[in-house]
Amino acid sequence: MLTAIIDYESGNLHSAEKAFQRMAREVNAGEVVVTSDADIVARADRLVLPGDGAFPACAAELRGHKGIYDAMVEAVETKGRPFLGICVGMQLMATTGHEYTDTDGLDWVAGDVVRIEPSDSTLKVPHMGWNNLVLESDHPVFNGVKSGDHTYFVHSYHFRVTDPAQRLAYVEYGQDVTAMIGRDTMVGMQFHPEKSQDVGLRMLGNFLTWKP
Repeated sequence: MLTAIIDYESGNLHSAEKAFQRMAREVNAGEVVVTSDADIVARADRLVLPGDGAFPACAAELRGHKGIYDAMVEAVETKGRPFLGICVGMQLMATTGHEYTDTDGLDWVAGDVVRIEPSDSTLKVPHMGWNNLVLESDHPVFNGVKSGDHTYFVHSYHFRVTDPAQRLAYVEYGQDVTAMIGRDTMVGMQFHPEKSQDVGLRMLGNFLTWKP
């Protein structure tokens, strides 16, 4: 079993790599590698797309790495390999991002990435820190996780899904803020699981053993 964390020069992947490797050992899920090699992406059993920064910049970097981009799209769309997007990696699953300029996403989960606009003016953007998950699904990635569990967020934009059934969890921050999305073999986490202590690590372990 091989899990590939895709490196397209959009973030420091060290902490994510260590968290995934730790959980892969704990759940006997094989090897985890950080890679920018299209051949490794093509043969991986599971794919992880992280991302830090602005949506347009991350989208441009991903598409600029044409080899790994094409390999990732084929693996997910044609081969049905389990896929996890994290932070901006989740946002890139959307139809369109509206940060600075309208930018096409992967359109794997229909919806738009829009700025968080809390109804309470005392709540600051970016949304930064710990918040309580509200689960809306019994998705296998939630095994051992419950509503009220905390995860760690750092973001100014969030995913507004077209189909409510594809929003798996949200948090309250002066409005409903999408925390997780998913359909078929794909899931996305707006929070940073590698920084979310036991709850985040449990979800990583669940992803590594998930058989959609």
